[in-house]
Amino acid sequence: MRAYLPAYQMKALPSLSETLEVMAREPGIWQPFAGGTDLMVLLEAGKLTHKNYLCLLHLPELRSIEETPEYICLGALTTYSQILRNPTLQREFPLLCKAASETGGVATQNRGTLGGNIANASPAADLPPALLVYDAELELISAAGSRQVPYHRFHSGYKKMDLRPEELIRAIRISRKMKDWKQYYRKVGTRKAQAISKVCLAGAANVDGGLIRDIRIAVGSVAPTVVRCFQTENLLRNNGLSANAIHAARETIAREIAPIDDMRSTARYRLRVAQNLLAEFLGTLQSQ
Repeated sequence: MRAYLPAYQMKALPSLSETLEVMAREPGIWQPFAGGTDLMVLLEAGKLTHKNYLCLLHLPELRSIEETPEYICLGALTTYSQILRNPTLQREFPLLCKAASETGGVATQNRGTLGGNIANASPAADLPPALLVYDAELELISAAGSRQVPYHRFHSGYKKMDLRPEELIRAIRISRKMKDWKQYYRKVGTRKAQAISKVCLAGAANVDGGLIRDIRIAVGSVAPTVVRCFQTENLLRNNGLSANAIHAARETIAREIAPIDDMRSTARYRLRVAQNLLAEFLGTLQSQ
C-alpha cells in the first residue's frame, strides 16, 4: 500500500549550519534526506515509518571532491555518477568505480549518494566493501563540531552505526597509498545488472618478490554488516601465495563471516562463493 504523502514533512533550510541547529534542537525528530533512492522505495510500499526530513541536496559543503597528495576527500552528497566521471577515482580507486557502476541503473547512479549509501547501513550495499579496503575515514558533523571515525568501526550491527541523532556524515576521506596495489572487486547477484548482491568481495594487495607485503579484504552480504576480514589479512600478510596459503585463507575467511539463508540465497552458497572469490582474488596476485 502506498504511503499517504501529506503525512510527511520535508524542509530545505538555507544553510548547513541551520540544518545542524534544527537537528541539535530536536534530535531524532528530523532525519537527513540525501538522494532518497532507498527511502522512496519504502514510501511507495507504505513502509517509510519516519515522517520528518531535512533535505541536504542543495548544500554545497556536502558536495565537493577535494584532492591532496595523500588523500581524496569526497563530500557525502557525491553521487555514483560523479564517482564514475572523476579521473582520479578512475585511475587510483577502481574498486570504488566498479562498485558505483554496479549500483542500480543510471537513474539511481545519478541520484544516489555516497553518504546515503553508508547511512542506509545495508550489509548488501555495493560501495562499503571498497571503502573498507581503502581504509576510509568518515567526518561526522553536528552543531557542536566535528569528529573523525574510521569506517571499519562505524557499523556496529544491522542498521546500527556510530552516528548520533544530531550528526550528519559530511565527507569520506580515503588514502591514495594503494594506487599501485593490485586491486579486485566482484559482485555476485541473480543478474548482471540492477541486482542486490548475494556476495560481494573487494580486495587490494601490495605484492613484492612473491610475498604479500600488505593486504585488505572486505566482504558484503555475509553478515549483519559489511565485514573487514582482519584475521584473513593477518594470515596472508608477509606470506607467499602457495596452494597451502590459499587453502588456509579460505578456511579463515569462513570463520570471519556469518551468512544467512534469505530470499536471495542460502548461507551455504554465500559461504562457498565468498571462499571462491577470495581464491580468485589471490590467484590474480600470482601473476605479478
